[in-house]
Amino acid sequence: MNAERDLSPLAPGVVRALTDKLYEKRKVAALEIEKLVREFVAQNNTSQIKHVIQILSQEFALSQHPHSRKGGLIGLAACSIALGKDSGLYLKELIEPVLTCFNDADSRLRYYACEALYNIVKVARGSVLPHFNVLFDGLSKLAADPDPNVKSGSELLDRLLKDIVTESNQFDLVGFIPLLRERIYSNNQYARQFIISWILVLESVPDINLLDYLPEILDGLFQILGDNSKEIRKMCEVALGEFLKEIKKNPSSVKFAEMANILVIHCQAADDLIQLTAMCWMREFIQLAGRVMLPYSSGILTAVLPCLSYDDRKKNIKEVANVCNQSLMKLVIPEDDEMDEAKPSMTIPAEPTSEESLSKPESVTTGESQLPHHGRNELDVPALNQPLFFPCSCERIQVTLNLDGIVQVLDYHLSDTSTGMMTRIAVLKWLYHLYIKTPRKMFRHTDSLFPILLRTLSDESDEVILKDLELLAEIASSPAGQTEEGHGPADGSDVRPGPVELHVPARAGQLTSSSTKGLECSPSTPTMNSYFYKFMINLLKRFSSERKLLETRGAFIIRQLCLLLNAENIFHSMADILLREEDLKFASTMVHTLNTILLTSSELFQLRNQLKDLKTPESRNLFCCLYRSWCHNPVTTVSLCFLTQNYKHAYDLIQKFGDLEVTVDFLTEVDKLVQLIECPIFTYLRLQLLDVKNNPYLIKALYGLLMLLPQSSAFQLLSHRLQCVPNPELMQTTDNTKPSTGFKRTAASNIDYTELLQHFEKVQNKHLEARQQRAGRAEQLDRRVVL
Repeated sequence: MNAERDLSPLAPGVVRALTDKLYEKRKVAALEIEKLVREFVAQNNTSQIKHVIQILSQEFALSQHPHSRKGGLIGLAACSIALGKDSGLYLKELIEPVLTCFNDADSRLRYYACEALYNIVKVARGSVLPHFNVLFDGLSKLAADPDPNVKSGSELLDRLLKDIVTESNQFDLVGFIPLLRERIYSNNQYARQFIISWILVLESVPDINLLDYLPEILDGLFQILGDNSKEIRKMCEVALGEFLKEIKKNPSSVKFAEMANILVIHCQAADDLIQLTAMCWMREFIQLAGRVMLPYSSGILTAVLPCLSYDDRKKNIKEVANVCNQSLMKLVIPEDDEMDEAKPSMTIPAEPTSEESLSKPESVTTGESQLPHHGRNELDVPALNQPLFFPCSCERIQVTLNLDGIVQVLDYHLSDTSTGMMTRIAVLKWLYHLYIKTPRKMFRHTDSLFPILLRTLSDESDEVILKDLELLAEIASSPAGQTEEGHGPADGSDVRPGPVELHVPARAGQLTSSSTKGLECSPSTPTMNSYFYKFMINLLKRFSSERKLLETRGAFIIRQLCLLLNAENIFHSMADILLREEDLKFASTMVHTLNTILLTSSELFQLRNQLKDLKTPESRNLFCCLYRSWCHNPVTTVSLCFLTQNYKHAYDLIQKFGDLEVTVDFLTEVDKLVQLIECPIFTYLRLQLLDVKNNPYLIKALYGLLMLLPQSSAFQLLSHRLQCVPNPELMQTTDNTKPSTGFKRTAASNIDYTELLQHFEKVQNKHLEARQQRAGRAEQLDRRVVL
């Protein structure tokens, strides 16, 4: 090249020295350039200054020759030093060629570029801030450079730039955030370390409010938290901890809504540290933001509920998740049940638009999480009387509570067989809470929830079953469950058949009239709604289809229901349903189970006393109802007569036993009845044996049982008891009347015992026919096997 013509005002010697391979000669040339530029500055010759910079940039720094590029870099640094405070006028021209050399394949050249930029920035100081983004972009690449010298040089430049940003109040945070959001997703450890270090610096500057832009970088921070390097994880923990402190100090300026989905995603992370940190953030968000978090309830529950079943290895996550769950539950209030579209609603900030959303494709931008087998419903949050001030954007959206998403998540976790016990308990507590706080809205979901709640009765955990029964009892007794047009089954016609559902029989209405007579004079009796009878039908249907459940948990379930609901209603309705049960064998088994519970459970003490005297029309009505179903099992029918002191009828029944088929099972039940007679429940019966004159049929009935029994231990037991009955002549007193007994007989005089006895015979004939049919089918099967 013609140096004198093309590269003036640079002297030919300077040009030759700049392209020399020796650093010392290039340095001498740089000093000459510095001297030349100082003269131009003194002359205020800006055109010549620009010309020199252009020559150093185009002909040297961007040259194809490596030594020329090195000379160009040191020359540009010399120009900057010569310009001093005026270098800010030429920064674009000075910086761009140097940054281009950051991508050079030669590591030595990249180092010289870093050195040159250091000198340029050192001179310009705050003037470089308008070019901060391109400097940051270049530095982020050098931070991951494989050459240790280049990396060391970039660290010096990085520290210088941080000092400038810290001492300046003109930093353009708005312009920087998009670049930070992009770079934060780097997978390189050094680049991540570089990013975190800058976030910590910016967070420490009082004039820079990085919290406003936290939604832009929070997802990236949580991803960096999962880095393999302990040092980077620790740095990221510190950064997140600083942000959380700031959030606690200034909750009113935090964009909770824009970060909720990010936390939902990372609360489900496989990495324990990420999950624990995100869960701690979620706990603080729920407690600080309150009902603003309600639109994200379904997503939060998706993340939180599985954590409740963690073992001790993840104890910390489990404890925080439990706090999140409890805090979120408290946000649902009774007023939510009264909200409708006609009422004014609270507004909370709108979700970020697509342009504002996180750049990562896996980032979620709705309030819902994806669930298997379920769609994604968007929840609204109900209004509060108090205004909330969480400015997120100018756009505002109306918010009302919609339970669809929450119920969907709860339904999914309860249906999933892999769900842990504590999670299932939490789900049932949630559903119970929702039925208490928002019963009107929840009953719209009852038909879909009912089958899974019935299936949950087969759970292995007693605690789960107890919570399930509490929930079912609430559904069956809530006033909100009363049949309305379009809601709830009245007679079964509106019930959608499910896998364990049974249509209510046509006579269902009869139960209502008979069972509610007693309720009118008992204000403490809870009101049963249209779901109560449906529940009883489906519970018996489940017992019928799952006999193991009846054997292992049947008594437990019914006893708990008697505590939760009205015991009289439960026995009345079950007896009414069993009266029309087509599976006679199941009916007999179920009656035996109910009778055992009635006679032995402490929970039914009051009901037994009610039946013992039959003083009221309601008690007599209950006796007749129970009797008709108890006829499915002859021995239980006799025990019911003993309980109600209908001794003559008991004797009449035992007389009929001679016409029945006496099987081993039958004798076993008689044996158990004898054992029951010796129990404290029948103390009054044994004492009545002293009054031989007024209780002849009691003694006859007991002798009848004795004659039915073979010579067994039960026979000896009852025989010894009857031997203790005193001689009636010795027991005579001056008072030969027994007002109490006479009162009992008078009170029960309107019961048609003849009709009851005929009903007993009719039912037992049905059982005989059913046994004969089963025996016939078994015989035909045996013949086929032989053939």
